[in-house]
Order: sequence, then structure tokens, then C-alpha cells
Amino acid sequence: MRLLMLGGTEFVGRAVTEAALARGWEVTVFHRGRHEAPAGAVSLLGDRTADGGLDALAASDAEWDVVVDTWSGAPRAVRDTARLLAGRAGRYVYVSSVSVYRWPIAAGSDENHALVGGEPDADAVAYAEDKRGGELAALAEFGAERTVLARAGLILGPYENIGRLPWWLNRVARGGPVLAPGPRELDLQYIDARDLAQWVLDAAFAGLYGPYNIVSPVGHTTTEEFLKACVAVAGAADTELRWTDPSVIAEHGIEPWTQLPVWAPPGEMHDSMHRTSTEKAVAAGLRARPVADTIADTWTWLQSIGGQAPHRPDRPTVGLPPELEAKALGR
Repeated sequence: MRLLMLGGTEFVGRAVTEAALARGWEVTVFHRGRHEAPAGAVSLLGDRTADGGLDALAASDAEWDVVVDTWSGAPRAVRDTARLLAGRAGRYVYVSSVSVYRWPIAAGSDENHALVGGEPDADAVAYAEDKRGGELAALAEFGAERTVLARAGLILGPYENIGRLPWWLNRVARGGPVLAPGPRELDLQYIDARDLAQWVLDAAFAGLYGPYNIVSPVGHTTTEEFLKACVAVAGAADTELRWTDPSVIAEHGIEPWTQLPVWAPPGEMHDSMHRTSTEKAVAAGLRARPVADTIADTWTWLQSIGGQAPHRPDRPTVGLPPELEAKALGR
């Protein structure tokens, strides 16, 4: 198989590139040159946001079996790239997001849930609308039967450049009492970037098309399992999980998801973020590795780069300020 990866040097794109290379696929990575492409991939340089940014792709006479695109900015960038490649590639896999579903998302909702609005020709508006616009752009240029919409949920794993799991690992490594958001049996749903990558490649090889929710099955792990796995690999000798009721967290103005990454309190927010149906994707081969493996591998990677994870400038900083944590714990 011949893969064109749009991006391919960070997080999800890198996971897809490395997985394809491991399968023996021929991989071309189109990227801005800010980071080295994985060894074995052919690089084409260009910036999709700049005038003439697609010139290297236009000048190439290569053809590909599949294009994988993780773009999350202006939908018109997807439109322009897909339009250029529609006659030179067999299939377009757009890594979208469950954020394209209209809020709130009822527990158990599947790919038929109502969608937000989006325009394929638009400039960047907001994450959800941009991702939906990207979906529509890919569909318009490649057609419904040559387009896979991989609607990912929360993505974790090595190379994460948002900072959610790295923050928790560094927090437990710092030691002392750690605010652990309850209830401890609250279920969490996410996808390891490497499992997302494997599914994307399998889907392309199998000729799948249409939307799929790509996230672990509901109940894959719990808050307790997640945090205990963090402590097991990174915890200091005096690290202590202090389980804290959601009402106490709210009273202190602590923001779920951003200041307490991954976590959402029981209710509408949790149902929308951690209880999406993945039956269609699981039937099509999606597999989610154990949470302990994702956390251990992320910690190993984090240590290999000095403990400080890269951070995308277009994403907010995550994590709980130490003084706010201490106040909530009554210290």
C-alpha cells in the first residue's frame, strides 16, 4: 500500500506513519519541516496555510492508495488538498472528532447523532465546526464511498502534544497528596493514538467508508484504574491519591477536563465525553489496548525527552495549579 500522510511528524500523524512503515507500506509525509519525519518515509515540504503551500504535492507525479489527514484548522485547507489529490489517490481518511456531534451527546449515542454545522469553504471558526467542515470538504472531493470519517474521542499515548496524560504523570511524580477526582469507579473513554492508527490503516486496506466513532468501548477503564496506573509507573514514594467528591471540586472553581485533564463529572458532561457508542468501529476491527500499557509507554517516552511534553500552540494549557489543589485538599 502507498500512503500519503498529511502531517506525520507529531502525535496521531506520527503514529499512523510509524504503523504504516512497520507494515512495509510506502509512505510519503507532507509536512512543514518543523520536525523530522520518521525514518523510512519520503518527505515533501509545504504549508497548507500559505500561498503556494501545496506546490510540492502538485509537482509530484506520485499516486497513492490512501491519504490520511488530521487537519483541525480552516476546512478550506482540507478542500484544497483533497481537490488536488482526488484523481491521484484511492481513498481519503479524515481523522475527525466526536466533537462534530451536537451537544449534549446522550450516553450510548452512535454515528447517527445530530451534527453541528460546518462549511467546507470556511476559514477557521471553532474546533467542532472546523472538523465538520473538514468532513464535508473531504466528502465533496472524494465522494461518500471513497471517504472514511474517523471520529476520534479523547486521544492519549506517546507523542501526545496536548499535555493531558503527561500532566497527570508529572503530577504524581512530584509526590505528596494528589487531588483525585471522584467517584473512583467513574468510567473513562479514550483511544491510544497507536490503536487509532492501526484502525485507520485497516479501514483503508479493507475499503471501508463512512463515519466511525474511534474511541475505546464504554467502560474500558475507570478513573481509579487510570490514576493508579499513573502512580504505578511514575509515582514518588510519598504520592497519595486523595479522592475528592465532584461537589468539592466545583465549590473551589476547578475546571473539569482542562484543570483536571481527562476527567468530567457525572452527568451531561461525562455522558457526552465518555459514553459514546463504538459498536460500529469495534465490529470493523477496532481494538483498545489496556490502560496500563498506554500509561507506561507514555511515561517511557516522556522520560526519554526530559519529562516535558511538547505542546501545540493552538491548544489551551492543561493542569491544576498547585495552590488551587492545596486549597481544595484543605492544606
